[in-house]
Amino acid sequence: MTNKIRGVNTICVHEGEVEDRQYKGAISPIFTTTAYAYHNEGDSPYPRYFNTPNQKQLSKKIARLEHAEAGLILGSGMAAVSCAILSVLKSGDHAVFQDQIYGGTRNFIKKELESFNIESDFVNLTDLASVEKLVKENTRLIYLETPSNPLLELVDLEAIANFAKQHNLISIIDNTFATPINQCPLDFGVDIVLHSATKYLGGHSDITAGAIATSEELMLPILLKARNFGGSLADQTVWLLERSMKTLNLRVKQQTYNAQLLAEYLEKQDWVEQVNYPGLVSHPQHQLAKSQMTGFGAMLSFRLEKNIDPLNFLNALELIKDVLSLGGVETTILSPAKTSHSLLTEAERKNQGIDNHLLRLSCGIEEVEDLIDDFEACIQKIR
Repeated sequence: MTNKIRGVNTICVHEGEVEDRQYKGAISPIFTTTAYAYHNEGDSPYPRYFNTPNQKQLSKKIARLEHAEAGLILGSGMAAVSCAILSVLKSGDHAVFQDQIYGGTRNFIKKELESFNIESDFVNLTDLASVEKLVKENTRLIYLETPSNPLLELVDLEAIANFAKQHNLISIIDNTFATPINQCPLDFGVDIVLHSATKYLGGHSDITAGAIATSEELMLPILLKARNFGGSLADQTVWLLERSMKTLNLRVKQQTYNAQLLAEYLEKQDWVEQVNYPGLVSHPQHQLAKSQMTGFGAMLSFRLEKNIDPLNFLNALELIKDVLSLGGVETTILSPAKTSHSLLTEAERKNQGIDNHLLRLSCGIEEVEDLIDDFEACIQKIR
């Protein structure tokens, strides 16, 4: 059994467990101390060094799921983003970023990288000719997010990975939307994978965390940055995250199933102008999605018809929650213009196709019939 490639559910449940050597319990014990003996060979455990028993073991689970040599758990998704980016870039360097990315990441790039004297350009990564024109002698990194937030645009993973290698660049991807259940970017040649573990990895809207998966070589400078920046996660939360990840595959499979049915339902409604979901045949990159994703994900967005007031629509929903974040077992909806992309300028949002009528839906594990009923009742109320 030990030499056999184990299934994803088995990995979610068993990989990265902390062995209970004293009582032989079925689940990982939790080690909450911040003071360990230091007369040991190798690194002595210390929470800020990411090497306590719970931290080290959970990082192994992340690595295994992403088909990586090394993993790291951090205090938030932005801690993962900032540590990964700044492990590659130094003063005087240049980086290329996908134009369609999470607003918090874009704000970090604009507000923080400039203070490090790091240049950056935003570009549509589906147009490699345009990307080619931006590469300079000091370009070190290319950053992508696929499917993107909030329009669910896709980037060809293999094409970008090959482009990065041809130009001696490090490629970094935010894989939060897809999760390792639906997409493993390292298999296509991408160098570093990031997650906001607050979302699907945690999955219950009660944990804030981040994750990184990559090679041993690239993880070393990331770990050194993370230790200096102090973005470690308390072991109580590490333990909760490990517990939550036991059901990751089961949750994401059901959420992905619901997303497909809801996307097909919404596409047929006269009160919906457009639906963005890679699983729809109408999605312009549907074939690309089929080639690099094992499932189309649990996120979608749609644009309401102009005669529907978005605020009235959101207020009329009862089962579907109008709240921040995504990836929980409950179905949630929000306006990206007022939340995830509110830090962008109005011109930037308009350029990306983000307006007040665009709504983002994070599909949960409820019976899809109940979610459709909620939409139907909502429309009847506001009409």
